[in-house]
Amino acid sequence: MNIRKTTAEDLDAVMEIIDAAKAYFKGAGIDQWQRGTPDRAMITKDIANGCSYVLCDEDSVLGTCMILFGVDPNYAVIENGAWLNDEPYGVIHRIAVRPECKGRHLAAQFFEYAQEMALQQGVHNLRVDTHADNKSMQKLIARCGFTMCGKVYVGIDEPRLAFQKVIG
Repeated sequence: MNIRKTTAEDLDAVMEIIDAAKAYFKGAGIDQWQRGTPDRAMITKDIANGCSYVLCDEDSVLGTCMILFGVDPNYAVIENGAWLNDEPYGVIHRIAVRPECKGRHLAAQFFEYAQEMALQQGVHNLRVDTHADNKSMQKLIARCGFTMCGKVYVGIDEPRLAFQKVIG
């Protein structure tokens, strides 16, 4: 398996994965990704900006995520805590894997990849957020060595638990 930048040819596969994740969240009573995004336009923009990635085997796209280096405006204000530091950071967003691939620890590979990318760029911090009800992602984030830092908001009224990891 390998991780690479998403191409326009991958868009349909990525949207299938995201739509399946939305359906899973809805069925599990998790109010994450239930307000329209991520959508095709958002992923198309991520691809154009060079920050969308896919995890592939020899035959197909198995997972997707967005990795961005720079300031995330959603992280400017943090409540009920504080970031570990104010140094440059990378952000991991929109992680999803095919439903039939759950339990194979594929999403963790995106965290490892983001860490490698960060170190190559001389960045020693990664940040990520997730919905308070998304317990499986919270467990993954903790297993990957992140520290819970507080609460941020994506959009106007979408609170998320915020995490940071200091690396290398």
